[in-house]
Amino acid sequence: MHEHARDVLSRRFKLIEIDQADAVPALAEDQRRAILGIACRAGISAETMQALPNLQIIASFGVGYDMIDIAGARARGVVVTNTPDVLNEEVADTSVGLLLNVVRDLSRAEAYVRAGQWEHADYPLSRLTLRERVVGIYGMGRIGQCIARRLEAFGVGICYHNRQEAPDLPYRYLASLMEMAAHVDTLISIVPGTPSTALTINGAVLAALGPDGVFINMGRGSVVDEAALLAALRSGTIAAAGLDVFANEPHIDKELLALPNLTVLPHVGSASQHTRRAMGDLVARNLITWFETGRALTPVY
Repeated sequence: MHEHARDVLSRRFKLIEIDQADAVPALAEDQRRAILGIACRAGISAETMQALPNLQIIASFGVGYDMIDIAGARARGVVVTNTPDVLNEEVADTSVGLLLNVVRDLSRAEAYVRAGQWEHADYPLSRLTLRERVVGIYGMGRIGQCIARRLEAFGVGICYHNRQEAPDLPYRYLASLMEMAAHVDTLISIVPGTPSTALTINGAVLAALGPDGVFINMGRGSVVDEAALLAALRSGTIAAAGLDVFANEPHIDKELLALPNLTVLPHVGSASQHTRRAMGDLVARNLITWFETGRALTPVY
């Protein structure tokens, strides 16, 4: 748990700190019965909840909560909270930064300078540019809208696909992911990892982007068929991709890492000291408010 959340919580509650949620059933019975809330940065299974007969609330550090058994929590009347909004702007900044890095080869250009190669020849012109691109945002929620507002300043076309249209947004809505992929040449995924989004970025969607296509994933690795992405990048079906998240992170397919047209980040979308402190503070405030008022600040259901 983030140190700020731990510090705040330690002043209000007795803490039992464990490294893995599956260690909960091994706690002494009096400890398990005493636990009323969980602050976590990892998955919480139905089995873990069942081991805690008096559990009332799970406060998750992060906007995604796909690793928590929501159905199990709902069945037991356990409230689940996350940390939305406080990380929106940071993740949007990182998303646009990753996109710029991909289309302008910035990481490789820096490596070129550090290797002393600029002394012998100018760095080659980048094949790609952001100019005249059309960007499709897969998941126009809080973060998606922050990304869209930033992209407006770059003069690119913007459209989106959601489960439902948001009529108050000034961007074009496309009713299916496939339709959007065929309409754009740049796709940014910011959807959560759920059964309905699993492997939705597949070979057909990538092919629809075309040979100048760029794919950026800032949501969840489970959304992408990584074998199809590997094949698309190798064959030139799309031009390039940038990933901040992976299906089995932090363990990444070595064949993906070997691709010159793939830029990778270690899941750092919200990873600034400023934003992670704000996230930790919200975890703590959710728990404190729950036990003071019986209501959480940011419940996910």
